[in-house]
Amino acid sequence: MALPLLSYGPTSQNQRVVGYEVAGEEQPRVFTTENLLSPSDMDGLIWAAYRQIFSEHQIIKANRQTILESQLRYGQITVRDFIRGLLLSEAFRRNNYDCNDNYRFVELVVQRVLGRDVYNEREKIAWSIVLGTKGIKGFVDALLNSDEYMENFGDNTVPYQRRRILPQREKGETPFNLKTPRYGDYYRKKLGFPQLGAGLPAKRIPDRGRKGGDPADYRDLARLLIYTVKMPPATVSIPDDFLAAVPRRR
Repeated sequence: MALPLLSYGPTSQNQRVVGYEVAGEEQPRVFTTENLLSPSDMDGLIWAAYRQIFSEHQIIKANRQTILESQLRYGQITVRDFIRGLLLSEAFRRNNYDCNDNYRFVELVVQRVLGRDVYNEREKIAWSIVLGTKGIKGFVDALLNSDEYMENFGDNTVPYQRRRILPQREKGETPFNLKTPRYGDYYRKKLGFPQLGAGLPAKRIPDRGRKGGDPADYRDLARLLIYTVKMPPATVSIPDDFLAAVPRRR
């Protein structure tokens, strides 16, 4: 028996407040199939979907879902179905689910699907219960079928980070792909991050009284590398009976 979604109270985040700012270059660009005019527009929509669901370092040729792209181009599936296919793909599971715990995975998916942060720990626990009882497919279907998703994106719009720019602040909210890295603290420690220079003594550069890059610092090294090799002049000897060596067809 599947457990019902645990109730949680939404907090007053920016995406829940009506904005009156003047649209500009900082506003998120909305990609939807309702106003596509050319094949290049569809290419931009597909690229926006990959950029929203996958992290920047995960957008590689091996992670492309060409069958889903073809179905979307020919109108066989909606944008919402395309987003569902990306979330349920083996590439997304390998790069996000297998290397994180349920709480971390829920936070990542809510950000990328609903375009906002999780409200609180209670919401994170609620969706983690859905993930633990219904699996990834049940969790993804519950998010994509939710009233919040349908009211903001529907069947034809690629999800995006809602109301990232805040007029009352000097800087807006940090993009999700920068604020929430791929690995959580637990897996970073498990993998031994950071690894570069870990446990090594700090290297001291001697003060030579000159700025770095002075050619005099490398004079002795250059003297060890400089050498001359005398090569004999290239000569070519042609025998007198060279025609006898040419094979002839009899």
